[in-house]
Amino acid sequence: MSQSQRDSIIHLVAGGVAGTTGAIVTCPLEVVKTRLQSSKSGFVCPPVPGESPVPRTTCRTVPPQRRRLWTTCHNGRPQVVALSGCTSVPGQSLSIVQCLRHIVRHEGPMALFKGLGPNLVGVAPSRAVYFCTYSQAKLFWNGLLPPDSPVVHVCSASCAGFAASTLTNPIWFVKTRLQLDVNGQSGDTAMQVVRRIYAQSGFLGFYKGITASYMGITETIVHFVIYEAIKAELMAHRSHVSDEKSSKDFLEFMMAGAISKTVASCIAYPHEVARTRLREEGNKYTGFWQSLGLVFKEEGVRGIYRGLTTQLVRQIPNTAIMMSTYEAVVYILTTRFNTEFYGKEEEQ
Repeated sequence: MSQSQRDSIIHLVAGGVAGTTGAIVTCPLEVVKTRLQSSKSGFVCPPVPGESPVPRTTCRTVPPQRRRLWTTCHNGRPQVVALSGCTSVPGQSLSIVQCLRHIVRHEGPMALFKGLGPNLVGVAPSRAVYFCTYSQAKLFWNGLLPPDSPVVHVCSASCAGFAASTLTNPIWFVKTRLQLDVNGQSGDTAMQVVRRIYAQSGFLGFYKGITASYMGITETIVHFVIYEAIKAELMAHRSHVSDEKSSKDFLEFMMAGAISKTVASCIAYPHEVARTRLREEGNKYTGFWQSLGLVFKEEGVRGIYRGLTTQLVRQIPNTAIMMSTYEAVVYILTTRFNTEFYGKEEEQ
């Protein structure tokens, strides 16, 4: 086995382990984020046409056209919503903690992990393909362009994002459909969702929203360009140069990953809203630009950034865990092979 093949396997394993770890820890926030991005989240109480906002919603202040939404009333305040699932003032979004409690209260704790199965099935190959492609593309572009320059990072991240999105889009499509099953209305398993989508739209049905995924490559480009820049700056300012990694080094990797992903998420976030809308049931949203335009027309700027706060709260620990785990696994495997396998090979 050649050196490049061993490096590919190391990056493949490291990417898979890193992605899986991050996905498990942050799955509840992923569910909340996806529902907030959807047009049918149940987390926002839509205003009734012609109804002025009220500072305190009670059974007496709720107008006739809205009273049918409430099922019970306790001490003059409505407690449970029958249709919209909202327990807040009309037009007001729930906080992240309120969203998590809402899901647990109405669907049970396990609902926080809806879509985890497809997520675990997809995150390992997705991150493995991404990091492996990024590593190999970086070697390729370093041979054609100025080594380790920003343009090399941009081209490498683009290749990695395109490959990962193309190969794993069907898995993310199924995951999104499961997470959008509010209150378990459909009750479908992952395989039932797969069969229904295939029966309705064929194989191409699993690639609905792929255009938005490709547009999301801009996020990965910005992420890795900033990450590599911060990492290079940290390396340049070290007081000593050593092959040994300390806990401080991995803490720096975590901070670099968190900062770079936060900036990238803010810049490219609207593509996620469009992607989620395209993956919903129905034919209201038909294309990337059409979806963004429709969301902006109906909900304004806040609509195309719905769920951004949850995304940032989720991405910071997710990316920090993922990048530090990735660097740690690469370091451990490389050190092991260099001291044992490579050493034995040189002795022969």
